[in-house]
Amino acid sequence: MKKMAFATCVKLGLSCIEEIYRIGGELDLLITLKDEKAKKKSGRIYLDDIASRYNVPLIKIDNINDHEVVEALKKYRIDWLFIIGWSQIAKKEVLETPTYGCIGMHPTLLPKGRGRAAIPWAIIKGLKETGVTMFKMDEGVDTGDIIGKGVIPLDNKTTATELYQKVNDMHIKLISRYWDDIINNNITLTKQNEEEATEWPRRKPEDGEIFPSMTMDEADKMVRAVTHPYPGAFYRDGDTIIRIWSADVNEEKGKIKLKDGYLNPVDYEVEYVDE
Repeated sequence: MKKMAFATCVKLGLSCIEEIYRIGGELDLLITLKDEKAKKKSGRIYLDDIASRYNVPLIKIDNINDHEVVEALKKYRIDWLFIIGWSQIAKKEVLETPTYGCIGMHPTLLPKGRGRAAIPWAIIKGLKETGVTMFKMDEGVDTGDIIGKGVIPLDNKTTATELYQKVNDMHIKLISRYWDDIINNNITLTKQNEEEATEWPRRKPEDGEIFPSMTMDEADKMVRAVTHPYPGAFYRDGDTIIRIWSADVNEEKGKIKLKDGYLNPVDYEVEYVDE
């Protein structure tokens, strides 16, 4: 039987772990961040309960490339390591320590959308579809050979909250679909087409600002793209900030004037700026 390990610190990864056990699989080692790290990370979770429930060794680390990770992979003779929902880039030694390598998932249809903030960018860019790609990891960022993909349709109403849930569900589906193939060494690897590759940059909370120079379409996409579980879109109004979780647009009237109409916050909070 293959020895399997899983590294995660977010809900997407925990959902995959739960699915592995639901379909009758087992894990031999769990890896997560130390409790005090990345507390504000979107979807941050802790693995203590599930490790205890299934009696799986759990190590808590500062970095996926820490020496103790390599030592644990060797100690438990790990064949495959899943690294999912993890922002640190695994280096060669970690990637090559498991017998067969490491497997990741990325919430785009690779090779498009490598990099960061995949869920917000898919909405901001107005894509008709996105998805999740399972791949064998290499030293690049989201550049490894593809094991499988799942497509997620988008429309002009999709919010980050909805897309995050659909991405979570697709992670579960891909784990279920390919688990037996992985543990039986029956996967087919497909190289990514570099000619089609695109890379999306990291986004910061301040990138969610709404400006009067935006069109209604741009403002609407921004609100939908960075709503929960992200920090939210916002508009500066004098000495206050309007934090917008949902909104409507109107050509003729509204609260926030835009280039071609108005944005009307529906679910929002008013924050006062300290002088």
